[in-house]
Amino acid sequence: MADISILDLVRVTQETDAGGALRNSRDLAAHAEDWGYQRFWVAEHHNMAGIASAATSVVIGYIAGGTKKIRVGAGGIMLPNHAPMVIAEQFGTLARLYPGRIDLGLGRAPGTDQLTLRALRRDPESADRFPQDVLELQAFLAPPQPGQRIAAVPAAGTNVPLWILGSSTFGAMLAAELGLPYAFASHFAPGQLLDALAIYRARFKPSEQLDRPHAMAGINIIAADSDAEARRLATTQQISITNIFRGARGLSHPPIDDIESFWSPAEKAEVKRWLARSVVGNPATVRDGIKAFVAETGVDELMIVSDIYDHKARLRSYELIAEAHAGLRAAA
Repeated sequence: MADISILDLVRVTQETDAGGALRNSRDLAAHAEDWGYQRFWVAEHHNMAGIASAATSVVIGYIAGGTKKIRVGAGGIMLPNHAPMVIAEQFGTLARLYPGRIDLGLGRAPGTDQLTLRALRRDPESADRFPQDVLELQAFLAPPQPGQRIAAVPAAGTNVPLWILGSSTFGAMLAAELGLPYAFASHFAPGQLLDALAIYRARFKPSEQLDRPHAMAGINIIAADSDAEARRLATTQQISITNIFRGARGLSHPPIDDIESFWSPAEKAEVKRWLARSVVGNPATVRDGIKAFVAETGVDELMIVSDIYDHKARLRSYELIAEAHAGLRAAA
């Protein structure tokens, strides 16, 4: 049975400010390591009032400092927004503080809109250099070579594990070529999931970091003690995505009883497409959903997103997911 990990959106809600969102994230991570989750990742997003993880390396340090054993990392850093040396310095520092616990997932999307991209002082064409930037970053994290004049201090020699993230087949091909683990963002872009996994496995070349393919896939899981309550909790995520289509990004909204009154038929279809890889329900429903997803994809890990408004309900969801996973692992 595949391992389970968490991608936390660090949601700012109508009742919880950014500080509260960050404290909730660290609290979730502390529970998650006791429940058997492998990793706890946060992602780089900019100019989004409802997400508090823009300073991703700072957030990772905060979460790692509040946990003991779970791996903590980026899912991911949008490398075109940064100089590779700067990211090496940041994550090398984290690795020195929390050895053996830091992951660095890399994406080539901006993680924001084009106007904000200019505010970040990055060239919009920098995404075209993504493969070269990955190699440069990898070199800065490796032990210094004879005659090397520039070192990323204190990153050199930490060999922080790199992951390639993607929502299309491009990332799959790059991860395979470089011999790196691959994470597919099927929690919001499920269309090319199976094609990307097939390409990654078929083209994989062993590397110093990894001798065989290792694939992770994102999945939305909303768990509650009843199917009806899980469906109600899931309306928070459905509202958020509908608002993205409306150009009205903002704070996370509490769940509502009748989602049909909120969206139009066209919006509903778009949200259903976005959330096609989702499991919403009671523990039995979640168990069956996890089992089916792993059987279909053959992934080594599930990156679980449980986007729930209330922190206690979110904790309960992740606890139920862990229990369902433990049952499947025991049965296997």
